[in-house]
Amino acid sequence: MKTIRNARIVMADTMFFGTLGIRDGLITEIAPESRSAVGEDWQGDYLLPGMVELHTDNLEKHLMPRPKAQWPTLPAIIAHDAQIAVSGITTVLDAISVGDIDSDSMRNDMLTPCVAGLQEAADAGVLRADHFLHLRLELAEANLLTMFEPFLHDPRLKLVSLMDHTPGQRQWTDLAHYRTYVTGKRGWSETKVDSMLERLIERQHIYVAANRRAVIARCASLSSPVPLATHDDTTIEHVTEGVVDGVTISEFPTTMAAAQAARAHQLGIIMGAPNMVRGGSHSGNVSASALARADLLDVFSSDYVPASLLHAAFLLQQEGFNLPKAVATVTRNPARMIGLSDRGEVALGLRADILRVRVVKGIPIVINVWKSGVQIA
Repeated sequence: MKTIRNARIVMADTMFFGTLGIRDGLITEIAPESRSAVGEDWQGDYLLPGMVELHTDNLEKHLMPRPKAQWPTLPAIIAHDAQIAVSGITTVLDAISVGDIDSDSMRNDMLTPCVAGLQEAADAGVLRADHFLHLRLELAEANLLTMFEPFLHDPRLKLVSLMDHTPGQRQWTDLAHYRTYVTGKRGWSETKVDSMLERLIERQHIYVAANRRAVIARCASLSSPVPLATHDDTTIEHVTEGVVDGVTISEFPTTMAAAQAARAHQLGIIMGAPNMVRGGSHSGNVSASALARADLLDVFSSDYVPASLLHAAFLLQQEGFNLPKAVATVTRNPARMIGLSDRGEVALGLRADILRVRVVKGIPIVINVWKSGVQIA
């Protein structure tokens, strides 16, 4: 049995200095600090649940570290997993794109090797965190259904999101922000941006509605339905359309109105942790802090910076959240959102996925990480 003492334990609705015991990978004891000198002294550091990440693009950054530069799959996965673990994430949904609005993108070529590589790494026992799949479906992709169907029954599939990145709406309502993004990240010239805009809008008209109907039908036919999310809801109509389709999660709503509509329909609301840390959206959309102040934020996603997840949660204290409520946005809430009830909080009988965290100059720093009682970082 492992015993930890003198830790600042953050539970679902309270926080106190205490002792925690672990046996056979589970939390078996939680108690206020005693006078006993037995156990590992954490000297007042925070003891938090391991974080649960629902949407990270970090794997893609390792697979394609530069535009058009593809890295070998297994080494990319191992590097991604290590970064996830040291950031305090013990359960991760790797957000893998199915389709792309850019027909020259390498994403389509990476899809099958990436999914297969994650399974190979897990089978070899070389992954630190638990990895599941979040398939991000680009509805303007001509071959979307052919690409998606091989993974529809994969037991690792925990979330499907519906995306339409056609410029001029949703995330890219402001075309100036879109131009800045694609010229910077994807290396497009202004000439290519101009030539692509008309083509992208045409693809939207041809494919998006039909693909959406087909995907909804296929997901609804599963014996164990996978949660559905919409991506970048901007209008009330976007939200209500999702509700009709059986969506339960609104990822990254871009306006206050969309977030309010999501709350009215009892959808889970996910916002990007980098938005919170940076103080605003890189796309010029509503800020995570504004939604937090309005109590319209349930979950943070690290999106493109794994280390942002814990930082963003602690920043929520500046927006009126107490620490247990803030920590829940990166632990309990995302776990329950996808049906995982064995992790996500410090509670008797749950998995001993825990973090040792120290705050330095207001910044939470992950010192150590355990998954099922085994130290992984």
